[in-house]
Amino acid sequence: MPLARSMSITSLSGMEEWDEEFDLEDAVLFEIAWEVANKVGGIYTVIQTKARLTVEEWGENYFLVGPYVESNVRTQVELIEPTNPALKRTIDKMNSSGCKVYFGRWLIEGSPYVVLIDVAFTAWSLDKWKTELWNNFSIGVPWFDREANDAVLFGFLTAWLLGEFAAQCEEPPHILAHFHEWLAGLGLALCRQRLLPVATIFTTHATLLGRYLCAGSVDFYNNLANFNVDKEAGDRQIYHRYCLERTAARCAHVFTTVSQITAVEAEHLLKRKPDIITPNGLNVKKFSAMHEFQNLHAQSKNRIQEFVRGHFYGHLDFNLDKCLFLFIAGRYEFSNKGADIFLEALARLNYLLRVNHSDVTVVAFFIMPARTNNFNVETLKGQAVRKQLWDTAHTVKERFGKKLYESLLIGQLPDVSKMLDKEDFTMMKRAIFATQRQCQPPICTHNMLEDSTDPILTCIRRIGLFNSSADRVKVIFHPEFLSSTSPLLPMDYEEFVRGCHLGVFPSYYEPWGYTPAECTVMGIPSISTNLSGFGCFMEEHIADPSAYGIYILDRRYRGVDESCNQLTSYLFQFCQQSRRARIIQRNRTERLSDLLDWRYLGRYYISARHMALAKAFPDTFFYQPHDSETAQGFRYPRPASVPPSPALSRHSSPHHSEAEDEDDRYDEDEEAEKDRLNIRQPLALPTKKGPLPYPLPATAANGNGDRAIKSEKN
Repeated sequence: MPLARSMSITSLSGMEEWDEEFDLEDAVLFEIAWEVANKVGGIYTVIQTKARLTVEEWGENYFLVGPYVESNVRTQVELIEPTNPALKRTIDKMNSSGCKVYFGRWLIEGSPYVVLIDVAFTAWSLDKWKTELWNNFSIGVPWFDREANDAVLFGFLTAWLLGEFAAQCEEPPHILAHFHEWLAGLGLALCRQRLLPVATIFTTHATLLGRYLCAGSVDFYNNLANFNVDKEAGDRQIYHRYCLERTAARCAHVFTTVSQITAVEAEHLLKRKPDIITPNGLNVKKFSAMHEFQNLHAQSKNRIQEFVRGHFYGHLDFNLDKCLFLFIAGRYEFSNKGADIFLEALARLNYLLRVNHSDVTVVAFFIMPARTNNFNVETLKGQAVRKQLWDTAHTVKERFGKKLYESLLIGQLPDVSKMLDKEDFTMMKRAIFATQRQCQPPICTHNMLEDSTDPILTCIRRIGLFNSSADRVKVIFHPEFLSSTSPLLPMDYEEFVRGCHLGVFPSYYEPWGYTPAECTVMGIPSISTNLSGFGCFMEEHIADPSAYGIYILDRRYRGVDESCNQLTSYLFQFCQQSRRARIIQRNRTERLSDLLDWRYLGRYYISARHMALAKAFPDTFFYQPHDSETAQGFRYPRPASVPPSPALSRHSSPHHSEAEDEDDRYDEDEEAEKDRLNIRQPLALPTKKGPLPYPLPATAANGNGDRAIKSEKN
């Protein structure tokens, strides 16, 4: 089934400049999500990183609404008195009516205002509100589903907040409410049912039913049109949750989702085509000089090498200078995240490297949190042995240096045979004997609680990757999130990513994909799939993604074995790159980071807001999307310099000299200038009072029968 576009991302350069200026002076934006100042999943990252630019656009009229969680408030929120008079009256009225509502500043970039509602304090109203939910929407929520109960309480309280705010405003307000995910969606449906003067947007970051279906080993994307969604949701006992999500999607003035692939999913499962796609971005930190991020890569790589030296002590029979670090990270969803296909590809890569007598060694890290009870003793011992060897080497070096210094002071060349005495040799021999190991280096760094049934360990036993000396591919499973305070691998996630050579994310279900996006921003090549939002985004933006270090695996139109062969080919070709080719590729990957900056992607959220305001208040706001089919397309061309891809970066002769690595065909300044012309730079978002200095995206017709609102230019 082809991926029909709801909105053309690549057609931006073909549109006319947007001359309409929206007057937001009397408009107020409420952004509502369960993950405001409450880290649960990826939506927290979306809202947190986007806040600064939204504050720049809306100023004092931007408020985030979320649940009050005391442990989070103590460390993340500064409680203050409301600055908006109408909002102050609203909060006072709700607090006097049996609620607990707090106001403050979220201590993140941009310092946005937050309204936090204590859901548990109003639990006494749960039965009454469930009855109202059934009478008005015919949705019944079972008593035992605590998360759904929280969604009911949060939904009614946010609708109460918005309704009370509208009543407290002295003049008719223009309220815009943006709801994220099903946990906040009930508030949107209540706003529409109560006919509140609120423009509404609903964003789904992943459909509930889609995630459940993909976990069930079905051919999900090629059978979207065939699912009986009511039956499937009922069979999985999530029908009430599905109804809440579908109701919010159908009631919203504007329905958005985060990627093209999720738009297709939402159209079939939620029965409404998204009006616009709002990709997730990051706050990109640009370096003044290109070599700075390369230096950070080298520093972080050295720290990973130190860990590898300890982990493989006694079996360190490979050259660390010719060792490549690959990694996969994220939630422990073995099939959805593609860990199964990655392990199979590693087994095939191991065979290829061995039969081709390659001197390259691959160390693959699996960073996925699982149930453990402590660090593996053998792993901790390895780091202790490494540290002991380092201390011994320093002791011998100091004694050697002192003797050398004294010999030179008296004007004599040192007698090398007397520089190291018997005690020094004894110390070194004891250190060498301490590195002897009777077992293979461990696969897992921790003691797993369910070792015999763990999917990753079970697969490793099947494919036979046991970190033996003959293996050219080594595997390290770290079932815990990385931390700089860890006694084992003391690195933050960002440092670790910078030190690796390639991120591998062959996901089957990935509505967006922050992990490959973070790799791109840090200049690390990555492998994604055409079933991830990030992969679809890059395919649409770039004519040849692999030329920029973004490899897109086909998991939609190929079987598992074919996809595994394609992944193996990508990995093998990457292993054949020279060090210089990898440096060139990292430079090229890092130059794509502007594409993922909120200063570029934030325009899609602005477009959604303008569309919602125009639909809810047509007498005041006007919005006219351009026709995407008549706009000229825009795709980044393939870079002119070599190497464009791993396959083309191989040397023509079987044995190349180091001189070939210094080929003068590549000029960094010239390459950067070409990419600056090829890559469309993001334009600055408008401030609260400024005009829009860029074109806004085109949109598709609504899936709920609403007519797109046309406008006239000033």
